[in-house]
Amino acid sequence: MKEIIPFAHQLLKENINEGETVIDATCGNGNDTLFLSNLVGHSGHIYAFDIQMEAINITKKLLTDHEYSAITYIHDSHANIDKWLPEELKQKVPGVIFNLGYLPKGNKSLITEGHSTIKAIEKSLDYLKNNGIIVIVVYHGHEGGKKEKELILPFVQNLQQNKYHVLKYEFINRANNPPFIIAIQKRL
Repeated sequence: MKEIIPFAHQLLKENINEGETVIDATCGNGNDTLFLSNLVGHSGHIYAFDIQMEAINITKKLLTDHEYSAITYIHDSHANIDKWLPEELKQKVPGVIFNLGYLPKGNKSLITEGHSTIKAIEKSLDYLKNNGIIVIVVYHGHEGGKKEKELILPFVQNLQQNKYHVLKYEFINRANNPPFIIAIQKRL
């Protein structure tokens, strides 16, 4: 069995091709952005969102160190995806990733929140192409994480099954509220 992040990356790898445009809805320390850059290559593009300028700067440095520049960095909430992405990208994005919670080694009081995350998921669905996938890594073992989880789970469980496949992947024998994955795939 794959650990959480490797499984999240596997799901994205199966759906994203070189030259495509993808979204990192919470760029954080840039690890997912770097992973996405290897999938889309220099002919693709990444939109990387974060509410913290510190996260944007960390991600910029990491990607510059790896000589990847086809990124639009957006210092704003992922709930505003539609304000930043071009209209012509609707129904063309093969993959979106969210890592919920707080910036590792950052300010733990600045966290993703359920209401804005749900808005971001809803808006991301508009940009998703057929068979495209949204991968959400839910970290809920921190202050505010349980509330976010309790808002997001009913939302994704109620997505229309004739339009979306929704998967929850988790280890159920681990202590301390381990993270889990929600994957949403747009059906044909």
